[in-house]
Amino acid sequence: MADIKKLAEELSKLTVLEASELVKNLEEEWGVSAAAPVAVAAAAPGAGAEAVEEKTEFDVVIKETGPKKIDVIKAIRQLTSLGLVDAKNMAETAGGKVLTQVGKEAANDAKEKLEAAGAVVELA
Repeated sequence: MADIKKLAEELSKLTVLEASELVKNLEEEWGVSAAAPVAVAAAAPGAGAEAVEEKTEFDVVIKETGPKKIDVIKAIRQLTSLGLVDAKNMAETAGGKVLTQVGKEAANDAKEKLEAAGAVVELA
């Protein structure tokens, strides 16, 4: 068996032109193509890009206030720093964003509180 360390030293001394010629000779002798592994490696990142990334930030959106508007307004005020008038306007506006770009836990917690108050909520 060849001394791998010595072989590596010799290969590192090659010029770009000599390395290219070596590749051509090895391709002919072994009947392989150096481009095939590169094409496979290049295709791998493309496959990963098709995978859907898990969403990490959510908007908490009120779809409907429901029958308990006062409870929903109280829940909105607990979750935000809004005053009474602003919280009332948000509760009355379908599609109003109570929280924007919050983590999954915070969004689920807010959704539970608003739904317990009677609102119909969506995480977007």
